[in-house]
Amino acid sequence: MRRTASPFSLILLGLGTFLLVLAPLLAWYVTPRAAVNPIDIDQTAVYKGTGRVFDVEQVRTVDDRTITVTQRVRGNVEDSERSGDAVWDVTTTVDTDDTLPAADPHDALDFTPHRWVMDRRTTEPVHCCGETPYIEGEAYLKFPFDVQKRDYQWWDNTLGNTVVLHYRGSKKVQGYTGYRFTGTVAPTRVGTRQVPGSLVGQDDSPQVLAEEWYSNHGFELVVDQRTGRVVYARTGPRRTLRAPGATKDAVVLLDSERIAFTTATQKDAVEKARADSGQLKAIGVTVPVGAAVAGFVLMVAGSVLVVRGRRHPRSSDSPGPSLTM
Repeated sequence: MRRTASPFSLILLGLGTFLLVLAPLLAWYVTPRAAVNPIDIDQTAVYKGTGRVFDVEQVRTVDDRTITVTQRVRGNVEDSERSGDAVWDVTTTVDTDDTLPAADPHDALDFTPHRWVMDRRTTEPVHCCGETPYIEGEAYLKFPFDVQKRDYQWWDNTLGNTVVLHYRGSKKVQGYTGYRFTGTVAPTRVGTRQVPGSLVGQDDSPQVLAEEWYSNHGFELVVDQRTGRVVYARTGPRRTLRAPGATKDAVVLLDSERIAFTTATQKDAVEKARADSGQLKAIGVTVPVGAAVAGFVLMVAGSVLVVRGRRHPRSSDSPGPSLTM
């Protein structure tokens, strides 16, 4: 008897081979190219808290004021496509109830526009395309993809430098688990500001270049491990003025121990993190594993059918023609 492979067994072998090749292709080639930072981002994060602020009209620091920080991030698609990097324009406003709602963000208590340029895959800063300020570190508005259980260098735009954020385990935000990081900033001189001398205790000088100091009671960030998206953020800024060369604060401009994502911002961040993380998991884990398992099963089944084959009688086994007389 001779054995021949059936078309069905060959189909199984071919399909199994295809799936076994597809599995590592998805995991090692497609996934890294799918995990990229967007260039058309348009999102707003709102922080709320209470603290002390300097009231310009009363010319003094007032207590127990509601503080709202609004951070809007918009991708500059044209500049991103030209450079090949992600170019994000960021505006951060700090308001009290007295300045909200504001028709013009310049009317806010504090208004800071800046531009962040990053590598779309690694999230590392790229210094081009009108970037301002010169941003450094490993993370800023988001962490890199595939966040690790280690310390990260986080860019603090108010400080104008990086801050070490320490990994502190995991934490749930709106039912979603992320990696938790914390850090602080010691009092640091960050610039100067021209103010009346009387404001910083120098009554004999009409105007002085007061020193502006900044510290932070504590950062807390909860980050989605797969995408690096921040799903919860808390900060505790303190900004003060000192007389030139002084060692003590003369005026408190802003001081709050806790300004954090609002519930609405948390829910929006968690929803986006869950969706993006699910897509990356499907491409990088679920589908490749399923394809590998299915491919292996089909290969085995096809191989068994090929080995068994279909039995056909050989010509030599057939009885010869009968002879008649």
